[in-house]
Amino acid sequence: MTPVPSPRPLRVAVIGGGPGGLYTAALLKRGDPAREVTVWERNAPDDTFGFGVVLSDETLGGIEDADPAVHDRLRRELVHWDDVHVVHRGRLLTSTGHGFAALGRRRLLELLHARCAELGVRLRFRTEAPPAAELAASYDLVVAADGVHSRTREAHADVFRPTLTTHRCRYIWLAADFALDAFRFEIAETEHGVMQLHAYPYSADSSTVIVEMREEVWRAAGFDEIEESEGEGEAGAESAARCAKIFAEALHGRALRSNKSAWTAFRTVVNARWSHGNTVLLGDAAHTAHFSIGSGTKLAVEDAVALAAAVDRHPDLTDALAAYEAERRPVVESTQRAAAASLRWFEEIAGQLDRPPRQFAFNLLTRSRRVTHDNLRLRDPAFTAAVETEFGCPPGTPPMFTPFRLGGLTLRNRVVVSPMDLYVAEDGVPGDFHLVHLGARALGGAGLVMTEMVCVSERGRITPGCTGLWTDEQAGAWARITAFVHAQAPGTAIGVQLGHSGRKGSTRRMWEGIDQPLPDGNWPLVAASPLPYRPGVNQTPQTLDRAGLTAVREEFTAAARRAARAGFDLLELHCAHGYLLSGFLSPLTNHRTDAYGGDLAGRLRFPLEVFDAVREVWPADRPLTVRISATDWAEGGTTAEDAVEIARAFAAHGAAALDVSTGQVVPEERPEFGRSYQTPYADRIRSALGVPVIAVGAISSWDDVNSLLLAGRADLCALARPHLYDPHWTLHAAAEQGYEGPAAPWPAPYRAGSRRPPTGRKDV
Repeated sequence: MTPVPSPRPLRVAVIGGGPGGLYTAALLKRGDPAREVTVWERNAPDDTFGFGVVLSDETLGGIEDADPAVHDRLRRELVHWDDVHVVHRGRLLTSTGHGFAALGRRRLLELLHARCAELGVRLRFRTEAPPAAELAASYDLVVAADGVHSRTREAHADVFRPTLTTHRCRYIWLAADFALDAFRFEIAETEHGVMQLHAYPYSADSSTVIVEMREEVWRAAGFDEIEESEGEGEAGAESAARCAKIFAEALHGRALRSNKSAWTAFRTVVNARWSHGNTVLLGDAAHTAHFSIGSGTKLAVEDAVALAAAVDRHPDLTDALAAYEAERRPVVESTQRAAAASLRWFEEIAGQLDRPPRQFAFNLLTRSRRVTHDNLRLRDPAFTAAVETEFGCPPGTPPMFTPFRLGGLTLRNRVVVSPMDLYVAEDGVPGDFHLVHLGARALGGAGLVMTEMVCVSERGRITPGCTGLWTDEQAGAWARITAFVHAQAPGTAIGVQLGHSGRKGSTRRMWEGIDQPLPDGNWPLVAASPLPYRPGVNQTPQTLDRAGLTAVREEFTAAARRAARAGFDLLELHCAHGYLLSGFLSPLTNHRTDAYGGDLAGRLRFPLEVFDAVREVWPADRPLTVRISATDWAEGGTTAEDAVEIARAFAAHGAAALDVSTGQVVPEERPEFGRSYQTPYADRIRSALGVPVIAVGAISSWDDVNSLLLAGRADLCALARPHLYDPHWTLHAAAEQGYEGPAAPWPAPYRAGSRRPPTGRKDV
């Protein structure tokens, strides 16, 4: 695009001479040679930290479009490779088709120095930049590319509003003087704990080597003592020597070297705003993403391309900076979500090691959710087929269409229609809408269809429109629905979720005002503690005393008996989302001082009493599962570690599976929304306990389902909104994958529609 000429050439100050700052300077100068562009870099030209940098094909394409001269020079320098080597307990597994490119960081800087010099950019090395506020007074644009410890960001924190999160692992950047032939991940199970190596070539004779481990492992191994005795900047050589011994096989007995290397805890940087007046953040100053997805330099360079293009397009600088952020922020946030998933996977890697070797490798490759089953099948069909065979997929059968046995119930596939509250019942009685809703989804091919939360008492409803099982009339209406499913969708199981609203009851239907109290006709609430869901909005519940606890437990058992007579194949106890039983589990909602409060064992006591009572009356050959909130997404609430212990307790009492959800316990929660964002909690419970888990939470595609199952992160996947959009989601997933086997049979009246209809001529 031809730049729009500005009234006068811009004067631009760039703080920081890393790849992002240099490339921004070069592009701005190339966009208008009359611009005065100056870069301040406090280090010497040949000072650099780290060794190799990885650039994706997408990034290289952006560089080529923005400045072909830089792209041509990079192309001649890049080292390319396709393979990933994963070493699992001495066994090497290889996946190909990944397409990496890298070069040395020092060489990248040399190329950018040369390009800036030939374009006329002023490079001021060994010079501390003046404060951004001072530069902003005399320059039209100030680009703060001053890194993760950005002084500019700190000086204007009130505007940028940064959030900095330090994580649980320590890592160190080192180098080896030989070129690996692939990207290599290797695990060392030492007496101190698990350590991992990430390594890749960046030149014909050099490789980057990153060694990472949990903070407690780092301390137990004595790396903290090296740092204390030799100083942070001097400890690299001794640490390199020790790491070389730990990973001697991967390094073929060769040494590692450092370059002022220091052990670091990764810090995620997020800013509410990226610009302040005529000052703008770029690269690590604005955002960071964990090195395990190779993102730092990539993001900075892409920022440079976007910022320069925005300045060229918009004569008004305010518009330019707004356009830059609008373009880049969604991309960066997506990358940060993927990086966060990858980071957490490596933080919890000790729990992954007992997986079968190929499943471990597949789990590692798909950890960030950027690489999926379908994507990997295109890249490396042989490797993916081997993982499928190890998983137990029959020939030609996608993972989601492999059967699964849950207690005495065999599900023909791994898809669950998640419980979804409909709020259209009359006096708790399910009607025609429920019949059509659940019946349609049963005909749609899912292995298991779940009801909404069915309330065990009238005052245990969320809204006046909730269904119930506190009367025989309600049970009869449910029997009509289960009979339809069993007769018209044979092979589909139907389950009931039993719950009590607790402090979140007596509210309007969702579309009338979610969690808002009724304008009239409210009923009294009960809960673990007298804490309103929202003070000043929702009513204060009555604390359940001994008699009240007994009464509620009997309401659950009576409802369970009716559910069994109604013909349900599975019962799920709802202990999530801040409803009554969940309210006992969370320390944020249970402030009791008796035997039903206090530590986790006390908070578990009543939910386990209810579970045991329901288990006693529920048929032994039908599975009983539990839904939990594995985190409250709020400070002081249930943690991931607590969730494992909660799951352990229910499993010990006979739960056939844990349905692992999160949140909705307190209104001040701050969920980390994103694709499949709740599945790491299911994965952690499954890895720790070996108990079957149902994963939920923004799982929207059949590729996601296959990926989660094949990686061993879940045994079943529950989907809600996709089944609202498409009642036949499972059958359509089978058709799109070319599967026509017994796990997804089309009802006879629908078979003519089992192929996607043509959408119009494609030769026009």
